[in-house]
Amino acid sequence: PRLPPDREPRMTSEETPRSRPRRVVEVLYLLVALYFVVELFRYYLTGSGGPTLLAVTLVPITFVLFTLDALRKDELYPRLGPAANYAIAFVYAAISIAVAVYMHVEFIAIGTVRAGFWSTTDLALGGLMAALVMEYARRRYFVLFALNLGLILYAVYGWLVPGMFNHPGLSWTRVVSAMSVEMTTGVFSELPQLALTLIGSFLLVLSVLRAFGCIDSILKGSSQIATRSPHALPQSAVVGSLGVAAISGSGAANAVTIGSATIPAMIGAGMPRENAAAVETASSLGGQLMPPIMGISAFLMADFLGVSYFEVVARGYAPALIYYASVSVGVYLVSLRYRTRMRAITAEPMQGYDWANIAVVLAAVAALIVLMAVFYVPPMFAARDVFLGIGAILLASFLVARWRTAQDASGLRSLGAPLVRFLDIFSSMTADLTLLLATLSIMVGAFVITGVPTKIGALLLDAAGVSVLAMALVAFVFGALLGTGLPPAPTYILTALVIAPPMIRAGVDPWVVHFFAFFLAVWGELTPPTSVVAAVTAKIADASFMGTLYRGIQLCVSLFVLMAAVFTRPELVLEPGLEQLGAMALVLAATIGITFSLQARFAARRELDLAARAVLGAAALVALLHPAIELALAAVGAVALFLAFWLLRRTQDRPIA
Repeated sequence: PRLPPDREPRMTSEETPRSRPRRVVEVLYLLVALYFVVELFRYYLTGSGGPTLLAVTLVPITFVLFTLDALRKDELYPRLGPAANYAIAFVYAAISIAVAVYMHVEFIAIGTVRAGFWSTTDLALGGLMAALVMEYARRRYFVLFALNLGLILYAVYGWLVPGMFNHPGLSWTRVVSAMSVEMTTGVFSELPQLALTLIGSFLLVLSVLRAFGCIDSILKGSSQIATRSPHALPQSAVVGSLGVAAISGSGAANAVTIGSATIPAMIGAGMPRENAAAVETASSLGGQLMPPIMGISAFLMADFLGVSYFEVVARGYAPALIYYASVSVGVYLVSLRYRTRMRAITAEPMQGYDWANIAVVLAAVAALIVLMAVFYVPPMFAARDVFLGIGAILLASFLVARWRTAQDASGLRSLGAPLVRFLDIFSSMTADLTLLLATLSIMVGAFVITGVPTKIGALLLDAAGVSVLAMALVAFVFGALLGTGLPPAPTYILTALVIAPPMIRAGVDPWVVHFFAFFLAVWGELTPPTSVVAAVTAKIADASFMGTLYRGIQLCVSLFVLMAAVFTRPELVLEPGLEQLGAMALVLAATIGITFSLQARFAARRELDLAARAVLGAAALVALLHPAIELALAAVGAVALFLAFWLLRRTQDRPIA
């Protein structure tokens, strides 16, 4: 596999003329990134020192990477002049390096000798690191910054709050230590450790695939689908997003990567702008659901439940496939309704290296599954081994291709371009994720030390009584409100912290509770009015944001079905096996029935059409919700009859479609 000649990455310094200070920043960034990658890979190979020592050493380095990256892109403090930006960056880097060195050297003493009686230096440097993470949050996630600031003030001045949330207040020393040197909460705790260890190892795989053009080949492959039939173009968004989702785990990343190609093509083929954006919104959202690299929340679920990440992956395939099947059906019905017709849609022809790149992606996914499922290799080591294998293949084939086609000096200079690109992609993604989870750790620490989860859980139980349905509805409202302002990961964390203990005490299986919270967190990515995915696709389509969001929610109805299904058909997530497949088939039939009731047309007359769709929707809900399996299967039969009728009418009378 190799990169297409017109898409080979070049050194950043060759793209545009840069001043000497800018080139120095670029070199410094790459050097720090190289140290960061080497130190992480040393841990992936040996595990020496443990994840906590790794975090106290590398969390400060991630802030250095964040600062240098912002500086080289003129995004640090744009309103200030270059001199001020360089001076601030130097101060930030000096503080971060001082924290990293001090925490590494004093690690044993801080964790044992001085535990609970930390010195002024311990608290000062730990507090500085927490302050830098808060500054990161202020610049990247202002809602999280405001929430953390409010929680910190609440921790200190809780005596000012009336009612059951009143508490005597904690000292600033206690709050600073909880945010830093205690290491069970705060910026060096389990969440940033998770970003650097388990999630980071999977990002290695994603980064090397991106660096060598494998994602570009997936895009070209999906564009080929668009030339096959009038209705294949919208499906290319679904298929392309599914392929990228399997190795990205990000809805927004999918929207940018796939949507930049599919949305303009759908608009050019005659689909309304809002519908084209909505198709990509629904398709991209599955990036949070699709194994083997699901969203951050899936890694957090494994940590919450104390199980292997593969245990989550093994249960995650069934819901993800239900979601994508439903989206595919909905997209097909939308394309029929708007009479999408292909115009002059051209697709760049697939080359031999594109098929080889796609084969490498499939091999990487298959290898991850086999190593974790068959050989029981721990996920972090499985991702490491897959990275080494596919990285060696991609690098060797790239070098051979360059040796055959480019013998001049410029060819020699470009040999290291994919490696530099890999270094840049992996370092920026891992550093940003680590700082995000460090931000969330501040939030979790403030929640824990003030007892907020216990108090909200009590309110939840009081409001919902002993009814699981009422608890689920209250939890849905709580999670939806969180999702309006928070990304999926913090939505999942807060929802799980609040709803899991009371629901588990009420007898609900932990897998059911946490998958419900997980689906709720994914829904938070689409919750009005702050959906990042819908904002991205609407921007690409130059369409109304709210119109895109409304149509996207219609296509994402399977998310609501999955939230209900984990309670009514818990076998879907309890244990992989035949019972899971049976539950999957039942839920899939109900989901497709609901999708048809919302999107299809069964009669030319509006009254008859609405009546038929209402009956179909009722049958699908019985199949989904009724506890008697015999009645549920009968309802599935009714859904099948409706679909057969629709197909017959579609064949005989195309206009009603």
